[in-house]
Amino acid sequence: MLGVIVFAHGSRDPLWRQPVESVAQQIARRDASAVVSCAYLELSEPDIATAARQLVAQGVTRVRVLPLFFGMGKHAREDLPVLMAQLAATHPTVTFEQLPAAGEDPRLTALLAQIALETAA
Repeated sequence: MLGVIVFAHGSRDPLWRQPVESVAQQIARRDASAVVSCAYLELSEPDIATAARQLVAQGVTRVRVLPLFFGMGKHAREDLPVLMAQLAATHPTVTFEQLPAAGEDPRLTALLAQIALETAA
């Protein structure tokens, strides 16, 4: 069973989480068989270890982690791989896959360019 963790930095402001949760909801709508969770590096709950534990408890055997970072900064380049290694060590029967940072996907940058150039209705 596939699990997806939408991973973001986190914020004390609860409104900040809405776009992150929206991405998770859209993933769940696109694939009803996927188990989807959000996780945060800091300042918000749950953390990635808790989210992974919850997915594994639901029978997930493969977890894809989508980092919602615009670029491949320190968190995506250094912090997340350490967390991924910890997840793999904690759940040795589960496959964990770190996807590229969302902003590294040319489809996203093309969409942002399109949004910037659209004429307001």
